This record gives sequence, C-alpha cells and structure tokens, in this order.
Amino acid sequence: MSFASPPHFMPLPRHCQRAFKRRGAGVAMHPRRNRWLAGVVLVSSLFAGSISAQDATESPAKNRWVNISDPVIDKIKKQELKFGYPGLTGGIAVDEHDGAVYIVACGQGLWKSTNHGDTFARCDGDAIGGRCETGYSLNLDPAGKRLACFMLDGTGAMSLDSGATWQKFTSVGRNWDYAAVGWEQEQPRQVIAAKHESGGEFFISRDAGQNWKLIFHNSQMQSIGIFDDNIMVTNDPQGLIRSQDKGKTWIRAATFKPISRVMRVYQGNGWWISENGLVTSKDKGLTWNKVGSAVIGSLGPYFDPADAKHVLVGGSKGFFETTDGAMTWNHIADLPEGFDVPRPGWFTNIGWDPKAKILYASRMGKPAFKLQR
Repeated sequence: MSFASPPHFMPLPRHCQRAFKRRGAGVAMHPRRNRWLAGVVLVSSLFAGSISAQDATESPAKNRWVNISDPVIDKIKKQELKFGYPGLTGGIAVDEHDGAVYIVACGQGLWKSTNHGDTFARCDGDAIGGRCETGYSLNLDPAGKRLACFMLDGTGAMSLDSGATWQKFTSVGRNWDYAAVGWEQEQPRQVIAAKHESGGEFFISRDAGQNWKLIFHNSQMQSIGIFDDNIMVTNDPQGLIRSQDKGKTWIRAATFKPISRVMRVYQGNGWWISENGLVTSKDKGLTWNKVGSAVIGSLGPYFDPADAKHVLVGGSKGFFETTDGAMTWNHIADLPEGFDVPRPGWFTNIGWDPKAKILYASRMGKPAFKLQR
C-alpha cells in the first residue's frame, strides 16, 4: 500500500466528526464521550503508523546500515598504532559459505569475524598491510575458505585455510589495484595482477605471488580472468580476448565488454558483469552467452551456495538481487551514505551472507557497515 503523502490519522466516522465540530463550536460534551473519542483518535493513529511501516519495507533498504568496525578502530587507537592512509577501514570480503567476514584496517592488517561482525580478531599474522583500492583487491574463492589479498601501499598475501596461515606475496613497487587467481587449481599458483597507477601494467605469477613477470602493458585492458594454468582472458577495445598458451598468443573470444574487473569462476563456469547483464562461459572461454536481463553493477556476481539461481551484484546504484537466475533483478539496498563507486569496481568493497541475509560494505577512509535484511 502506498500514499502520495503519508497520512497522520485515519478518517473518523461521521458522527465523531460532527461531535468534534460541535465541540469546536463550544458545545459541551460528556466526559465519557471525550474519552471514547480520544481512544478512536489513538487507534486511528496507530493504524496509520502500521501502514507507514509497511510502506517502508516495500522500498529498498535505506538508513539501516550498522557500523561494525568501530571496536576494531578503537582497539588500534588505544594501542597507539599508526593507521595507513586514509585511515579507518579499507576493504571487506565475506565467505558466502560460512559467513566469515574479513575487514581491512588501513595499515593495520586483516581482521576476521565469525559472528556476523559482532566481534573481530586480527587474523593475518602481520602479513597484510596497506588498503584496498578496488572491490576486487580482496579476492575470495567463490568455493569458500581461500582468500588472496592484493594490497596497495602494503604487503599482500594468500591464505588457503580461512585465514589461519598465510603466504606473503613479493612486492612490486606500491603493489596492486586488483588481481585474478586460478582458484580452480587445488594449489593455486597462477595470478594476474594490475599494478597501481602504472598506465596499464599487468604482471603474472606462476608461483602464487613469489615471482612476477610483466605480461602486458596496455591501459585499455581493464578486466582479467583465469580458468586454469594455461587459459586466461582479458579485454581490448573490441571485446574479450582469450589465450590458451599462458598468455603468449591471444584470439578474439567475444564482442561484449566486461564491466567487472575480475572474472569469477563458479562451479567451473566463468562469469562477468557486462552492460547487458551477466555473461557466462561453460567451456573455459571459447563461447559466451548472456544470462537473463540487464542489471546495473560492477561488483560480483556473488553466488548463494544453497541456490544457484540466487545471485547478487553491486555497484554505484547499490545492491541488486535475483532469485530466478537473473531473469529479474530487485534493487534491495543503497550503499551506505557517503559511499561511491566513481568508476567500475573502484574504492567501495561489498560482501554478502546469503544464508543470514546480511549485506556488508566498506570504503577506504570510512567505517565498515552491515545491513540485516
């Protein structure tokens, strides 16, 4: 139910209206009738309030974001430790399988929560520094548990056991904006990373970030993906190109242009967000097909492990959810106030716990938030 402008009271019965008119004209009324009319007004007001609350639930969630990072920030301040630029948090990722939440405190490492952000403990063993420049800096395996952190102005690292142990990456200057990881490998080795403010330099590592080699230098290449040790994909001005020989040669694979920065591989299939919606490949990038209807976003897609048709994407316009395999999309929430995505995938990080129905967001220099739906 909706109204052009929310009502304050429900209309009173006509005999009540006449009674009020008589009272307004100076006609005395019996005390019991006064109390009866007051009850009518009270019930009408409460009923009107219940309709307003119902209307609010029919709109995308707004202004219900809860700060979850202040206890972490306060703990760091009490220890008189120095934050990295620009302070507060600078990244978030959520394991869709177990609901674990990871946040970056700028210059003060990676912190993990196993209770939906109620409490956090640092989990990186001093392996992580700096901040996340993009929403793909924290690259969490869509199959769960494995996480790679590609940090700017700090060290990065990879964990294969939910943050219990870490292997540091070798740094290359100020390090990275985002990266793709060969998560389909049992022991991920293949990584392609975009170097920060390098004019389009992408580096490849075949030993999980221990050694790096420049693979291409092209400012028009902005999206990357890995299927296995040999097969990878990226974009050029005409669309998508593919290599099946570890990046030595490239051929045209598709004419669509990815919006998301990093291809996500889920259950063996590659996924991008494009201008026309989700695009997927079931044959390691040889052919690509559009799925469902268009959606506005540059972060994701994120998949519900319990329901293949339940998918979420995010971006400058907030969060969009589908429960029918991308045939239709619902705008379920805006970003927290003051958050932005000035270009696809940049600055803001998001996460999703589909089982608990919680959205998460962080932007460098701001707190981290959650929204319980």
